[in-house]
Amino acid sequence: MSSDQLKLYESSGSPNSRRVRIFLAEKGISASRIPVDLGSREQFSEAYVRINPRRVVPTLVLADGTGIGEVPAILRYLEEVYPGTPLLGTSPKDKALVTMWERRMELEGFAAVMDTVRNAAAGLKGRAISGPHDYAQIPELVARGRQRIADFYADLEVRFTEVPFVAGDRFSVADITAIVTTDFAAKALGLPIPETNVASQRWYALVAARPSMAA
Repeated sequence: MSSDQLKLYESSGSPNSRRVRIFLAEKGISASRIPVDLGSREQFSEAYVRINPRRVVPTLVLADGTGIGEVPAILRYLEEVYPGTPLLGTSPKDKALVTMWERRMELEGFAAVMDTVRNAAAGLKGRAISGPHDYAQIPELVARGRQRIADFYADLEVRFTEVPFVAGDRFSVADITAIVTTDFAAKALGLPIPETNVASQRWYALVAARPSMAA
């Protein structure tokens, strides 16, 4: 499915950008990808601030120039416009459950990893929170963040002893957020899913084999 009218401003090293790229790939939607160089602080350039005043990626720009930031908002738009291969649920109950689990993956996993990385990385000194404002790093949050990640993995293991995918019986956006989170933790912090978490390892192998994961 092609849409030359969609422009995705993103970064190859951005976990949030990857969430959107996987979602697009799962749905078979092609969009023009416009790289934003975070290393050179291009997100703070006057040109990009006009696109996204929060100075973060990704941003989806529509044909009429409307810019949609924030991953859940981007995915909601894409799901509504391209309903084939639903990833946000089908029935009202299913949609609610997918939303609930995706929210948990974001709050309990993704946010924990992001918080830990941003408070630990030397290159992010003064940028402990992404967005338009500068915030000092708090070293004490790094140890707490690592504990949060360990708890996230423990909770995931319990979940995967009950169901094959995060939200239940089918692959959904909750799995996208979960696998991006685990890959982010492994790469940035050296904290992959523990080998002893057998159910989680099974889930990871199943999801990682999907072609969309290369997006």
